Amino acid sequence: MDSGATHSGRVALVTGGANGIGLACARALAGAGVEVHIVDLAGAAADDAAREIGGVAHQGDLSDPATIDRLPEAVDILVNNAGLQHLAPIHEFPPAKFATLQQVMVTAPFLLIRRCLPHMYARGWGRIVNISSAHGLRASAFKAGYVTAKHALEGLSKVAALEGAAHGVTSNCVNPGYVRTRLVTDQIAAQAEAHGISADDVVERILLDRSAVKRLIEPEDVADVVLWLCGPHATHVTGISIPVDGGWTAS
Repeated sequence: MDSGATHSGRVALVTGGANGIGLACARALAGAGVEVHIVDLAGAAADDAAREIGGVAHQGDLSDPATIDRLPEAVDILVNNAGLQHLAPIHEFPPAKFATLQQVMVTAPFLLIRRCLPHMYARGWGRIVNISSAHGLRASAFKAGYVTAKHALEGLSKVAALEGAAHGVTSNCVNPGYVRTRLVTDQIAAQAEAHGISADDVVERILLDRSAVKRLIEPEDVADVVLWLCGPHATHVTGISIPVDGGWTAS
């Protein structure tokens, strides 16, 4: 990857940046010389993360558009990472929970892209990286809200790529499989209870069943791809989805 000087003077905004993939992305970008703004629902965790990397913390609920109105507009690198999960069959899926998943993982990225694009266009350079999922390309039962949101994010990312191309702005999705994050560990517990099996069996028999590589992905592995997409060598990489899924979507 390029040296930190390559990104000197650039500003990034990372949503859900206080832990997991978001924190790994914030660390990687800060290490490359980027000034990183971290947005997270957990204010104390965001403060700790920002202090660690020398960045700026913003506490807020991305399901509320007013939160987005308080965030910086002069952003060169936007990483839409914030997400949440809920497991239920469609006929039992709470409509309010479904709506919240769409607000956080579709509407908030749309509003943030819309907010940041004028600055990117004015500078003739920008990077939009949407942390999608293997579930943006494939479906699983009981995840109607999450799968719907990630598929929508894929479409939004492609439109941003087409519109941004003439302005030096790229937009891509990174599509992790099961990453060792709190979101996944919560799913493991829920699946174990639902199926009446152990947590280890959930990982091996359910989560990684379709994956060729039988181990959870580390957040840093995803952050490496995000950072690569921000380099000058990725100028022509736009409008695509990059699976980081251990071969799941190949099967």
